[in-house]
Amino acid sequence: MKGSWRMADVTAIVLTLNEEANLEACLRSVEGFCARVVVIDSGSSDRTLEIAGAYGADIYEHPFTYYAAQYNWGVDNANITTKWTLRLDADERFTPEVCKACESQMAEHDADEVNGIVLESDFFFLGRQMKHGGSKKRKIMLFKTGKGRIEDRKRDAHTILLEGTAVSIRERYLHYDFKDLTSYIARYNWYAIRELSDYIEYENGASYDANTDERLRRHRKKKFTIYYRAPMFLRAWLWFVYNYYFRLGFLDGKEGYLYHYFESYWYRFLVDAKIYEYRKTGRAAEELRALGK
Repeated sequence: MKGSWRMADVTAIVLTLNEEANLEACLRSVEGFCARVVVIDSGSSDRTLEIAGAYGADIYEHPFTYYAAQYNWGVDNANITTKWTLRLDADERFTPEVCKACESQMAEHDADEVNGIVLESDFFFLGRQMKHGGSKKRKIMLFKTGKGRIEDRKRDAHTILLEGTAVSIRERYLHYDFKDLTSYIARYNWYAIRELSDYIEYENGASYDANTDERLRRHRKKKFTIYYRAPMFLRAWLWFVYNYYFRLGFLDGKEGYLYHYFESYWYRFLVDAKIYEYRKTGRAAEELRALGK
């Protein structure tokens, strides 16, 4: 074991599949902060489990269907006894400043109705920090054990609180959401079928609301009440224009152009294409049924 975990009252849950490139830095970043780290692996064939074991993580193996189901399986089956639970992805890093700020908030709200802590990231793409446009990643990352989980959605699943409220900290964690373009495109194609599933559920009357951070709730409301009511395919282009030009994404150079093209236009266009294909041909029905497992 390379690190020694100080007994802060936090358990981190990290989902993995072939994350040897990311996992060590992720686990090292929460040394001295988490009393326990749980790794939920879905069949890694690289050194992921070796690294997890070397850092003293408790390893569970479970087949993956979609993120929310996998994370909530960990919440329900990892025997978490700490006061707080941390949602942490393998490509995310806590800084010492983030750890200190979270410790302060956990101590301040140990016995009140504040059951979650919201963080935003400094986001990196192709090695460059994205400072403009639609690159802000925000979520409830810490919640009191038993008071939160991930909402049961196939894509864009927020951390929800079963009761109580959340507070935010100013300090930012680091998010390195990029391996290579081949992996990125393959992953977002995989995401798109899950977004289609959520969209079909919305059309069939499912609620888009959730007890989460208020800013995330407002963003989700705009997505379903404004974006999805705009003309199909055109809305993807308009979303790109809004983020890249009006929100100054172009100031992040070539990396900013690539990021916003893929994230704001290509991915949103792909989701629309899958919606169109599903309505016209019924294809993807088998994949959608598989997600319901």
